[in-house]
Amino acid sequence: MRKIIHFVHTSLDGFVEGPNGEFDWPVMGPELSAYSLSQVERADTFLYGRPVWEMMVGYWPNVESVSDDPHDLKFAPVWRRTAKVVFSRTLRDPGHGARVIDGTNLVEQVTTLKTEPGKDLLLMGGASLAAELTARGLIDEYQVIVHPVVLGGGKALFTGFEHRLDLQLVDSRTLDARTVLLRHRPASH
Repeated sequence: MRKIIHFVHTSLDGFVEGPNGEFDWPVMGPELSAYSLSQVERADTFLYGRPVWEMMVGYWPNVESVSDDPHDLKFAPVWRRTAKVVFSRTLRDPGHGARVIDGTNLVEQVTTLKTEPGKDLLLMGGASLAAELTARGLIDEYQVIVHPVVLGGGKALFTGFEHRLDLQLVDSRTLDARTVLLRHRPASH
């Protein structure tokens, strides 16, 4: 069965975006970029909630015209060719090779997705979809990249949990002498 890996950037104070929705603070150094690209290789499908999807389609389809960042230039063709699934109750035609899962019978739809043949599924960023999938026990691994910035508010990485979630640390490392990777699995896995 394929695994769902939540790959997300967070501030030191636990936010995935700043108070005004800003996501201009992650810095992709060479080690973080290489690690990120290695994770993309182990997956054949990217998963997005609608807000992250809208951010992605506003940047990645034509990134070469606005960026000369080495990471961006390596990731853009991968993003364009990789299958994508957007979780949304209202979006019908996302374009860019994506299909929509509407959230009806979420556990059944995601379980079906996980049993399809292929590589792992990479949930890219966000918090709301990750919270929904976590509450239903559908995320198999969390890969949190902690950046050395304090945002002082915004959208928290983990919100809406009524019960404690015990996780097992399976790896940690420093990348680019700047960011820290924390890999966790649910303790029950």
